[in-house]
Amino acid sequence: MHAELPRFTGSVEHALDEKGRLVVPARFRERLGTGFVLTIAQPDPCLALYPEPTWAGFCERLEAAPRKDERFRRLVRHLFAHTEEVACDAQGRLLVPAPLRAYAGIEREIISIGSLVRVEVWAKERYAAHAAPQGEVAEFMADLGLY
Repeated sequence: MHAELPRFTGSVEHALDEKGRLVVPARFRERLGTGFVLTIAQPDPCLALYPEPTWAGFCERLEAAPRKDERFRRLVRHLFAHTEEVACDAQGRLLVPAPLRAYAGIEREIISIGSLVRVEVWAKERYAAHAAPQGEVAEFMADLGLY
């Protein structure tokens, strides 16, 4: 990844409106840019927002993959069928399509999390179930040699 790609930090608890629109938190909107990508975040049961340059880099790596077999084609089909090119309206909202809301288990209450190169959008209760247990983060940081 290039050093000029945006990084995302922090979290915001909020809710979709009655029409299934997400207000992208201001802290993330500027870094995402005017047009960005909304997709599923497999293997995690949440959605992800990627700035266009980051998504372009992911697509380049996918195109350069050495294997282009049936599994590869199924992956590409599945991922791109659940990917939307989006932009916020004047109020900073974007419509989250029903199939993507269903994938992430999002009904109303959500938490948006800066996750290094992307913003993850979780159903609030689902995120609580996937949060790291106390002590696991420090142990894994040590395993990675980060402290």
